[in-house]
Amino acid sequence: MQNLDILIIGAGIGGLSSAIALNRAGHRVTLIERDPEWSVYGVGIIQQSNVVRAMDQLGVLDSFLDAAFGFDAVEIFVPDGTMVARVPSPRLVEGRPANVGIGRRALQKVLGDCARALGSQIRLGVTADSLDDDGHKVAVGFSDGTTGIYDAVIGADGIYSDTRAKILPDAERPEFTGQAVWRYNFPRSEGLDALQVYNGPIGVGLVPMSETLMYMFVTTPEPGNPRYPIEGIAEAMRGKLAGCAPSVRALGEQIVDDRAVVYRPLEGMLVTGPWSRGRIGLLGDAVHATTPHLGQGAGMAVEDAIVLAEELGRAETVEAAFHAYRDRRFERCAYIVRASLAICHGQLGIAPPVDNHKATGEMFAVVSQPI
Repeated sequence: MQNLDILIIGAGIGGLSSAIALNRAGHRVTLIERDPEWSVYGVGIIQQSNVVRAMDQLGVLDSFLDAAFGFDAVEIFVPDGTMVARVPSPRLVEGRPANVGIGRRALQKVLGDCARALGSQIRLGVTADSLDDDGHKVAVGFSDGTTGIYDAVIGADGIYSDTRAKILPDAERPEFTGQAVWRYNFPRSEGLDALQVYNGPIGVGLVPMSETLMYMFVTTPEPGNPRYPIEGIAEAMRGKLAGCAPSVRALGEQIVDDRAVVYRPLEGMLVTGPWSRGRIGLLGDAVHATTPHLGQGAGMAVEDAIVLAEELGRAETVEAAFHAYRDRRFERCAYIVRASLAICHGQLGIAPPVDNHKATGEMFAVVSQPI
């Protein structure tokens, strides 16, 4: 199919990647985003080798790498700070780094600028109040009182997807894992040229984002899913590092700005049934929200976007394309969700601990395969 009018609900990483892939395939794309400010919290994100390959497929690799910091290995540490392994990452694009760290705002700009340059219309502060699929087109009523008619609608609206609730009301829902993640930006440590992962009940990672910046992520048990007020949250994050390696504790002394701490409860979800109904489908966290332990949440959404665009180009109907896309993506995404959750449960002590060295190697073997 060609020259479709497609609505994408959600202008995050998955939605923007879909817009780029679909624009390049010759479709007309409108994105809507409920946040009128299109805000993104200002810490970083890991994008591993499969995402570098995907950015090449999307045609944005040069601008992506210009905004990022490339690295080719993952270093594994035990809780006392001893490094036990340096795992090389496979390079999937010749002459380019295997992995990158990048600021979330920088990534949004790269993808957003490209989507707009290719012709996508992006409407902020707008939601889809109604979706009426008559089998031929989808009539959409928007929150600003306007309407539109589309050949297909893609819900890329995150773990609490309103689109999923509309079309698959009985599908799985997000569940709190018992853990949360804390993030904070720092000046990059001299010589940091890899993702550093510290094993233990408190998981810690250091990710280079640029020549001058890196960020720390910390996964902690949070029984009862508490909420932390902004005032004092930097002190709370520092306190979580009390039993960590001396180098991590020393770095933690720089955590002083309450408003620079990003705290998120960790939730997971995998929709095991259909990912679509008729001409309306879902991608990214709307169907396979993963914890961050393998650093692949955004990567799976970017890959979804590429595969869905391919299947829309091959299929004779939108419905067939959505089914083929789900069939190609399910096992890979399910592996990431389940393997990440296994690491989470091991850190919580409710399942056997996972060897991060082995888990990282297995993950790279899986995501290196073609999508």
